[in-house]
Amino acid sequence: MKTRLLLVDDHAVVRSGLRMLLENEGDVEIIGEAGTAAEALASAVDLRPDVILMDIGLPDKSGIEATRDIKAEFPEVAIVALTIHEDEEYFFKMLEAGASGYVPKRAAPEELLTAIRAAAHGEVYLYPSLAKLLVRDYLVSEPADREQSTGKDLTDREHEVLTHLAEGKSNEEIARALVISPKTVARHRENIMRKLNLHSRSELVRYAIRKGIIKA
Repeated sequence: MKTRLLLVDDHAVVRSGLRMLLENEGDVEIIGEAGTAAEALASAVDLRPDVILMDIGLPDKSGIEATRDIKAEFPEVAIVALTIHEDEEYFFKMLEAGASGYVPKRAAPEELLTAIRAAAHGEVYLYPSLAKLLVRDYLVSEPADREQSTGKDLTDREHEVLTHLAEGKSNEEIARALVISPKTVARHRENIMRKLNLHSRSELVRYAIRKGIIKA
């Protein structure tokens, strides 16, 4: 089944370039485009995409606000930020708004496709070099013991799975790395989320950042 994709960017040339890049991918179907936050929300209502590629700099309101609005109405829709902004402020605000990925516009096409496919499968994708830079800065500015839970109740295997999840790897990638089944990975993930009182992959990533599980 193809991933139904909505493109949101206020520049028609950018949307055209993205369409040319993605329309020949066998597992992606571009079902619409939007140039404003209002159009993005209306398109989400009408088209019900699986994934939205969201620019942050929109003319009526920010892509962060648009992401928050869309996720409030359609929590099942995955949103990937595709933006020129590569600083900490935008990155964490998009995660807080509910984005499942963050990719700079300078990224290689393969990185964008990886982000789209990860989001479509319920995973979180963070552009590697950007994530490392932001993790380093975030660890300096955030208290290490902010959460109530310390993760001490996690098993050794759950700690391994948590580390891979925090790096943005899919269940299948983790399964290959640990030589276990994807279903086992999913079960470990459920246990981790329950023990740490987390409710989304974005919360899990932020937990791992604060605890230093992802190393800069």
